[in-house]
Amino acid sequence: MGRCCYYVVGTLSLLLLVTSVTLLVARVFQKAVDQTIEKDIVLKNGTETFDSWMKPPLPVYSQFYFFNVTNPEEILKGEIPRLEEVGPYTYRELRNKGDIQFGGNGTTITAVSNKAYVLERNLSVGDPNVDLIRTLNIPAVTAMEWSQVHILWEIIEALLKAYQQKLFVTHTVHELLWGYKDEILTFINIFKPDIAPYFGLFYGRNGTNDGDYVFLTGEDNYLDFTRIIQWNGKTSLDWWATEECNMINGTDGDSFHPLVTKDEVLYVFPSDFCRSLYLTFSSFESVQGLPALRFKVPAEILANTSDNAGFCIPKGNCLGTGVLNISVCKNGAPIILSFPHFYQADEKFISAIEGMHPNKEYHETFVDINPLTGIILRGAKRIQINVYVKKLDDFTETGNIREMVFPVMHVNESVLIDAETASRLKSVINTTLIITNIPYIVMALGVFFGLVFTWLACKGQASMDEGTADERAPLIRT
Repeated sequence: MGRCCYYVVGTLSLLLLVTSVTLLVARVFQKAVDQTIEKDIVLKNGTETFDSWMKPPLPVYSQFYFFNVTNPEEILKGEIPRLEEVGPYTYRELRNKGDIQFGGNGTTITAVSNKAYVLERNLSVGDPNVDLIRTLNIPAVTAMEWSQVHILWEIIEALLKAYQQKLFVTHTVHELLWGYKDEILTFINIFKPDIAPYFGLFYGRNGTNDGDYVFLTGEDNYLDFTRIIQWNGKTSLDWWATEECNMINGTDGDSFHPLVTKDEVLYVFPSDFCRSLYLTFSSFESVQGLPALRFKVPAEILANTSDNAGFCIPKGNCLGTGVLNISVCKNGAPIILSFPHFYQADEKFISAIEGMHPNKEYHETFVDINPLTGIILRGAKRIQINVYVKKLDDFTETGNIREMVFPVMHVNESVLIDAETASRLKSVINTTLIITNIPYIVMALGVFFGLVFTWLACKGQASMDEGTADERAPLIRT
């Protein structure tokens, strides 16, 4: 009976160890989990995935920071601008997808991305309806820019003087964000109805959407989950100089495909950036106890390189590293985008303005993604709006101002998973961990029975060495 038990334990240990190694090499349970996730994370009506995509559960906040001009008269005399950052003015973003229609046998879905902003007064430095900011008169600068093309400078100059408009204006934060009626734009609107009589940095973007999207549902391939294939009826843009620069790549940034790896390059198309961007792996992170891969927008995105030459409009007119001229998609307004405080930009942009303090912690754009589900755990999209200004001989309002990229404001659009959602996600991840660790559990049992087998073997050998009482007795007894 003892020898039988001895052999059974040894055989069981060997079988368990061989089985565990086989399962690990073949990745049986890992593949089963991956296939289940690939099948489940698809945009299908009535599923939790679809509901989360249609109405994201995570709270999103937009923090607006303005650059208040402290020396307007000196700037017009050619001195360096001195700017003071004022903010944040924080708004909660309410997001949802609307006008949803499925097509292509469930492989595509059409929708709009609605956004509304609600002021979070307790998270703001002041009252946006009261607080005043002195900044560039962007409508006037834009009108001056238009006059260079359309030979309208005499009319524009007459309007500026008639309405006593200067290069710098003072408005409330609310007016600068959501809009105020401008006399110059009102006059232009008579002849060009597509130009609104109102101006605001986020005018027309509260309670509206940025156009019609066609997304892939991920039905055919999980890697295509929520990938954009069409925006406003176009499969590509027409603003830039090359086909590559005009490509619409990736998702809208609200979601990513599951089973993300650190070796991937993730693409997004934020329409307010007027181009596609890509993100690369930066570091391993932990958010609310959940594992995450951090992806960031690399410096190469806005680098002054041959790869980005197609974004220089007119052709060959590159301002330098760290800035993007998007006037082509802003009705000719001389709007220049950058990261806040000219983070990762040429030193010439930083030194031209007093008050710029670029800092990676506060000004880098990144997203922390759970690699198993592709769910965003934490993220920050940080963009600065600037205006290109220079002295114009035809307009006395520009004085002797230096030619420069002038900061107006920057926004930090951030998201962080809440404790309740994190707890539910932990439950899902822990379940998959148990399943994928079954081979190690089997291996541990094999090692345990191997130790039992060794103990039995040693015990049996000891018994044989010791022998019985008769075996130990002398052969010749007296």
